[in-house]
Amino acid sequence: MSPASPRIQTEFPYGTTREDIRVPLSDGTTLFARVWRPVTDEPVPVLLEYLPYRLSDWTAPRDWQRHPWYAGHGYASVRVDVRGHGNSEGMPGDEYDAQELADGVEVVHWLAEQPWSSGKVGMFGISWGGFNSLQIAALAPEPLKAIVTVCSTDDRYDNDVHYMGGSVLAVDMHAWAATMLAFVARPPDPQFVGEEWREMWTKRLEAVDPFIHTWLGHQTRDAYWRHGSVCEDYSTIKAGVLAVGGWHDPYRDTVLRLVEHLPDDQVRGLIGPWSHQYPDRGLPPGPAIGFLQETLRWWDHWLKGDDTGVMAEPKLRSWISDSHPPATVYDELPGRWVGDPSWPSPHVTPVSYALQGAPVLVRSPQQTGLDAGRFFPFGNDGDLPPDQRDEDAKSACFEFEVPQDVRVLGRPKVTLRITSNVPRGQAVARVCDVAPDGSSTLVTRGVLNLSSRHGRSASVPWVPGTTEDVTFELNGIGHTFPAGHRIRLAVSSAYWPWIWPQPGSQAGFTLAPVGSSLELPVRSGDLGGAVSFDTPEQSEPLGVVHPASLDEQRPERLVVRDVAKGEWKLEVDPRYGGTRVYPDGLEFTEDALETYVIDENDPLSARTRSDWSIRLHRPELAWDATVETRSEISCTDREFLTSSEVVCRDGGEVVFHRTWERRIPRTAG
Repeated sequence: MSPASPRIQTEFPYGTTREDIRVPLSDGTTLFARVWRPVTDEPVPVLLEYLPYRLSDWTAPRDWQRHPWYAGHGYASVRVDVRGHGNSEGMPGDEYDAQELADGVEVVHWLAEQPWSSGKVGMFGISWGGFNSLQIAALAPEPLKAIVTVCSTDDRYDNDVHYMGGSVLAVDMHAWAATMLAFVARPPDPQFVGEEWREMWTKRLEAVDPFIHTWLGHQTRDAYWRHGSVCEDYSTIKAGVLAVGGWHDPYRDTVLRLVEHLPDDQVRGLIGPWSHQYPDRGLPPGPAIGFLQETLRWWDHWLKGDDTGVMAEPKLRSWISDSHPPATVYDELPGRWVGDPSWPSPHVTPVSYALQGAPVLVRSPQQTGLDAGRFFPFGNDGDLPPDQRDEDAKSACFEFEVPQDVRVLGRPKVTLRITSNVPRGQAVARVCDVAPDGSSTLVTRGVLNLSSRHGRSASVPWVPGTTEDVTFELNGIGHTFPAGHRIRLAVSSAYWPWIWPQPGSQAGFTLAPVGSSLELPVRSGDLGGAVSFDTPEQSEPLGVVHPASLDEQRPERLVVRDVAKGEWKLEVDPRYGGTRVYPDGLEFTEDALETYVIDENDPLSARTRSDWSIRLHRPELAWDATVETRSEISCTDREFLTSSEVVCRDGGEVVFHRTWERRIPRTAG
């Protein structure tokens, strides 16, 4: 057992029961739900986790770690599949669409009205479930008193999987759209819906349209992205908000914004060293914390009225990592917890570092960015960025000596004085911690689509030959640069495959150091041990078995260079779960491969592909359903070209086969 592994709790204050139910909606649709309840005659508060990821299989192992735990501590804990997913009725829609949120509000009210409910409801979730917890809280259903939102966003345009700094996120705009195409095509399970499963499946499949068509169709921050972005008006949120993130999760800046914009008596923020995972799971990087116990304090305060001291905690508790050598995985990072009474913090001061030297042409090869690491680290061995020296060599670098320790907490900022001879391009800034041996550890980064320099809601081409100062923030971070190291600012004009390159961007731009700067949020003051957490706890695991494979496992991240063609290919195995066998007999197998290709001199050569295969097999029911999908994106200087295909089989019979081809104008991307 690793030091970060959670302690399994088997004895609770309450005995528990579990039941699968149907939640009725006003239009006659029912949603599939699983309810864990404490054994008591008294009504209890209700906790809701609401997402499309199939409670009967895909999230079941994770659900078993926390829902029974909450029930054992006196809460009805409910897991609900979104309309059109898993074993819920209805047709699937876009992510966080109006129907999903309206259904969620109905579910909150229905749960509050049950005889076993006290009438007070909390919502929680990570990623999708964290998103819609925030969004439903912004709709303010009266029974919803508090939420715990983990690894979520308040800004669907500029802090999600679609765009970054106004640029198309090639790495996850495509990968997540392709993943959801495969996910939405999965069939209902006959063990839970009976013989109607196939009819439900085919009706769903007829309603499928790849998300990529919509997401690429909105390349600026328009009304589509403002929907569900609670940053449009934080005051609509009435519930208590515990906002949680990790420095290795792309959504961590949402925590900083929520603690800044919500009142002191409504919000608390928590940011650890974690990846895109619940903080109790013990997945790299740690240390893990007793997150379930921490949330119990939150629920007891907001839903039971108990004085747990949770609102006496600092408004923001965050982890500041010590310097560490570059690696693609860390079991645990060295560092310490700190608490800040407000945000922006009185302990944080912006310190500006002026760039020095003569003007420099920044013209990065198009493969710059292959060592960026995974956009969504999940705790796998190849997730995090390796040594950045190769990336730094393709960038314009500026260095600053560190005579004494510099602790950074918050969002750095860069101002760059740029001259561009082409109308479109992007600037990428990375901050690295350079050790005396020359190794370069990525600390944080940020991106600006130069056509969005005046705001994300419009695309304004650069006037060729002109000079402008552009300022943009980098992702938030907690990190200590030790005395004797150097702070390196690396500026590049390419960052593939995170950022889809702009037409003509191979020309790069000229950066004038005079007038350019790096601003770091430097934290001083007490760094003692006032912030602490319990040891991680979870309920007993579900008991899923992962059969050993006789096949050689392919690399998580493989870079292939064709020297003669000047072509670079990155292959990524996202490793979501592989083959597993559930205690109820379900055999679930999934396999995915993402491919990103680019010519080192041609931004129009960029192309992506994602292949998925999923099999759900119940031998006792003679049920064997498969889903295969393919998704591709390429481009010209004026259009994105997308191609998608779905093939679904019941046994050997093809029950659905469709392809989609789209040409989408490049308006800003």
